Amino acid sequence: MPNIISNLTVPLVGLTDMVLMGHQNSAIYMGAVSLGSMIFMFIYSGFGFLRMGTSGFTAQAYGERSFEKSMNALSRALLTGLSAALLLILLQWPLAWIIFELIEGSAEVEHFAKQYFFIRIWAAPATLAIYAFTGWFIGMQNARSPMAIAITVNLLNVGFSIFFVKYAGMTARGVALGTLIAQYIGVAVSIFLFARYYGKIVKYWNRKAMMKLEGFKVFFRVNSDILIRTLLLTGTIFYFNAKSASFGNEILAVNSALLQFLWVYSFFIDGFAFAAEALVGRYVGANHKSNLKRAVKLLFLWGAGVSLPMTLIYHFGGDFFLHLLTDVESVYQAAQPFQFWTALIPVVTFAAFLWDGIYVGATASRTMRNAMILSSLFVFLPAFYLLEAPFGNHGLWLAILLFMASRGIFLGLRAEKAVFSKAT
Repeated sequence: MPNIISNLTVPLVGLTDMVLMGHQNSAIYMGAVSLGSMIFMFIYSGFGFLRMGTSGFTAQAYGERSFEKSMNALSRALLTGLSAALLLILLQWPLAWIIFELIEGSAEVEHFAKQYFFIRIWAAPATLAIYAFTGWFIGMQNARSPMAIAITVNLLNVGFSIFFVKYAGMTARGVALGTLIAQYIGVAVSIFLFARYYGKIVKYWNRKAMMKLEGFKVFFRVNSDILIRTLLLTGTIFYFNAKSASFGNEILAVNSALLQFLWVYSFFIDGFAFAAEALVGRYVGANHKSNLKRAVKLLFLWGAGVSLPMTLIYHFGGDFFLHLLTDVESVYQAAQPFQFWTALIPVVTFAAFLWDGIYVGATASRTMRNAMILSSLFVFLPAFYLLEAPFGNHGLWLAILLFMASRGIFLGLRAEKAVFSKAT
């Protein structure tokens, strides 16, 4: 339950940003913030291993009852994340040039998206540090601390964004500034929680052991697979947004709004995926195959059980939620033909999200990588190019759902060898 509660606060930020921009009497602002957010999702997804990899390594160390290994997992993740953040800040101008050269948006959308980018990039150190702490807490079977961090960061983000947009008269810059401030407060909360609950195990930290080349080789071997997997995942979503922009500002705004249905559901079901990371890692580390299989079975029962109600909510309540997101009538009307795709999201995608958590806990990263390569390069791209001409934006939505469904299928087919064989 803490995982679900904390995850549900994440899409609240995106929804708030969409609502704030969706009530600015122009589709341009919605498109700009959507592109800006997607840019950072793409950038930070490359460092998603700081959460996922750390969670898997830490959970297995917890199963082994090795505090030294768990401390090494955290310190390696923090060192890697802060080094990468410094590099992102130093290279922000050439990075922005490359990104905006690849986006086919209008000049107005790009103008406001750049405003967003050059403010939010300064949150990189805080964002990546939170990834590391969150993954470590989950691996330590502690779901309450990530919940406290997520609730604090996301509610403050919402509050600051509302203040800067509604009362300070900002648009895209306001929501970026709200994120920036909230992220640094989140780091302070993370450090406080670590000191409060785990201050006593700092004595197990061994700098020489942490810096051993072999340890970093294992860390980066597993995490390089997660890196490739996550870049392909976010690259596919980024491509979805870029192609949305090529259809014009109105369709970009439509797809930006409808994607919120995917984000809300993904963060809801990710609560179960985070539980999978902790449980699977623990049982793999303790070498308990029967417990491992029982946990996976229960996860899928719960996942299927929540997907049907979400499908019904999206089907019957989609129009209501769309009205909340925007009062720009042209965007609302343009969204009507595409709204039915959102009702398919829960039942089509839940298996992929759950298998992700299971594979992370088992540190079966190579199979995750291979499944993502197959789904993105050999399902999504061919589907899009075959469907774009005859079906337009409908083809884009069908391609993204085929991509999500194929991930769940590929991972399920390989689970016996990749996951269950790791315990006896």
